[in-house]
Amino acid sequence: MYTKTNPTTDASLLAGHGVESTYREVNGIQLHVVAAGDPGAPLVVLLHGHPDFWYGWRSQLISLAEAGFRVVVPDQRGCNLSEAPDGIDAYRQSELSADVRELIHSEGRESAHVVGHDFGGFVAWNLALREPSMVDRLGILNVPHPTVYRNTLRASPQQIVRSWYVWFYQLPKLPEWALSRNDMENMVDSLEITSNPDTFDEETIDRYLAAWRHTGVGPRVNWYRGFRRSERPSRDTVTQPTLICWGEDDIALLPSMAEKSVEHCENGRLRMFPGASHWVQHDEREEVTEALLRHLS
Repeated sequence: MYTKTNPTTDASLLAGHGVESTYREVNGIQLHVVAAGDPGAPLVVLLHGHPDFWYGWRSQLISLAEAGFRVVVPDQRGCNLSEAPDGIDAYRQSELSADVRELIHSEGRESAHVVGHDFGGFVAWNLALREPSMVDRLGILNVPHPTVYRNTLRASPQQIVRSWYVWFYQLPKLPEWALSRNDMENMVDSLEITSNPDTFDEETIDRYLAAWRHTGVGPRVNWYRGFRRSERPSRDTVTQPTLICWGEDDIALLPSMAEKSVEHCENGRLRMFPGASHWVQHDEREEVTEALLRHLS
């Protein structure tokens, strides 16, 4: 049984590490953004997925800033302290990608290194494909290239079964009810089921619960509804140098999709992590961080 305290969910979670919370007006909404590092240093944007918030990148945020990067980590729209616009169309890939584009501009830059995990990886793929000049180098953690994902869903019964929740989220109202009941017990279960033992301790779960309470679960469900309504990018091949890190024990995504995703990159490299779960940046924290540092440098 997890406690029901209401801890802070801003940058004060990492007090003493030189990080700060800021708010940015981008693409017509306000995003909460945690930032660290010299404002003039090479820029890295880290994008979280579902049911995560900026805090999921805490280890990489600190390490990248200490290594000489300027690092910004937004709560994506609909999450934690960021604004949650109404409607499904507000969560299409074109809107989520535009948020990142304008976030980069808010740093006074024309481009940045972009790294995404889970649904944040879909946003990173889309930005690299839709606006390639915005992305210097691309990092992807445990999410396939969108074309590979769509093709695999059509051809693989195994992946269809693993993606049951995607179809469930398309239903009206029922997913919001199911995920909100019993103080978001099913959301907690989703963290624990998809991770290795002890990845999320009680204190960390408490912080996630607090983050989810800010906007509720509805906007997060709309990410998946909006994904199905999204127009495909005009191009299919990623031209930027790309590193894909993949935990092989991901229960939701077939590892074969990682290999196929590299084929959609002109200059792609794949690092597989046996024994790591969907949360590879936690399970293999040092190795993933070092791989990202080498790639982005």
